[in-house]
Amino acid sequence: MIRLIGAAAVAALSLASAVALAADGDWHDDAPGKIHRVSANDLPAPYFTKSGFNPPRIVKRPEGAVPKGPPGVAVSLFTDELQGPRLIRVAPNGDIFVAETAAGRVRVLRAGGDGAKPTEMSVFASGLHGPFGIAFYPAGPDPQFVYVGDTDAVLRFPYRNGDLKARGAAEILVKDRWSGGGHSTRDVAFSPDGKKMFVSVGSQSNDAEGMAGKSPMQIMSFEKSHALGAMWDGEENRADVLAFTPDGNNMRIYATGIRNCVSLPINPADGAVWCTTNERDGLGDNLPPDFATSVREGAFYGWPWYYIGDHPDPRHPNARNELDSEITVPDVLIQPHSAPLQGVFYEGAMFPELRGSLLVALHGSWNRATRTGGKLARIILKDGKPTGDYQDLLTGFIVANTEVWGRPVGVTVDRAGAILVSEDGNSTIWRVTKK
Repeated sequence: MIRLIGAAAVAALSLASAVALAADGDWHDDAPGKIHRVSANDLPAPYFTKSGFNPPRIVKRPEGAVPKGPPGVAVSLFTDELQGPRLIRVAPNGDIFVAETAAGRVRVLRAGGDGAKPTEMSVFASGLHGPFGIAFYPAGPDPQFVYVGDTDAVLRFPYRNGDLKARGAAEILVKDRWSGGGHSTRDVAFSPDGKKMFVSVGSQSNDAEGMAGKSPMQIMSFEKSHALGAMWDGEENRADVLAFTPDGNNMRIYATGIRNCVSLPINPADGAVWCTTNERDGLGDNLPPDFATSVREGAFYGWPWYYIGDHPDPRHPNARNELDSEITVPDVLIQPHSAPLQGVFYEGAMFPELRGSLLVALHGSWNRATRTGGKLARIILKDGKPTGDYQDLLTGFIVANTEVWGRPVGVTVDRAGAILVSEDGNSTIWRVTKK
């Protein structure tokens, strides 16, 4: 679908372009400022195109290559001295925490006075098992703990502002709540009142292949909501957002049917938890869209039987027809196989035109013949509510349809309001400022 943006709307968006992208476009069409919209009403039929196999080949960053930003924006290399930097979060004192997932450690970077480069680097914690999510608790200027989402657990370390190394051993708060394998990223976030700890757990499988033709062992009803608990072949407590008390107790399923909720940004406008979600593979190059959405307690988002509302997955024919009216449609659809990873709501002062927007790193997938993703995007919200549009902010990581030098993963905002973007292809972090 192609959607043109009206002139008045373009003017209101500040960093805008006049043309939206078709859901079946690719990286050639990307440009800083371009606005996109994908509509749930205009999705192609399953298998309308073949399902591509196009894993990105990582090449060395070309000499002088820098991500491309909109006019008036400067992009500079923050560091290239890490190993596979992924999710990044800024502590209240300004220190930058980075998950080096494959290396099993969390690093702390302390920038100099101008914020342009780190002047100190330290391993905060090592010997971890696929760390990804990082959170500080309690909220405010003086947190007492750093929480880390490991692949198989949620840990917390005692912490005081300025610590470059964990001041004590990890306390294991959540363990053995979900099976191993499959999607491995676990983000951790807290409700604004500090009473709920959210943990994202992606599915073990692509599309619940092990339950084809079967019924789930159990459907859980939670009070007035109608949350669905998928429990089959290793999918117990998977494809869910789970909620705990901050000590790791009192687990419940907060929302389900979300194939792989990678990141859990909290919207400061209303305190809602959001998911940046990788949808399933194998239905064609242009299906189904990935998405970013606020997550309502008790909501069911369709996986594995449906996608993007009541669109049935043909691999589970007539499996759960009674659920087609139970499904919550995501807020903002993203071009299929873009692979959204970390998201952060922008609250800084440096880019007032971005305030209230959700910034999302699009990693890019293997499951599309023509490459998509590989950029930083902005989910546009107006008065705290999503419009359905998203916009390119940083592009230029892709070299050719089969080659990339950068794969964006993490995004955060430093204390000056500059945007930091990590990518795990050439292991760099970039800093985006006003010229």
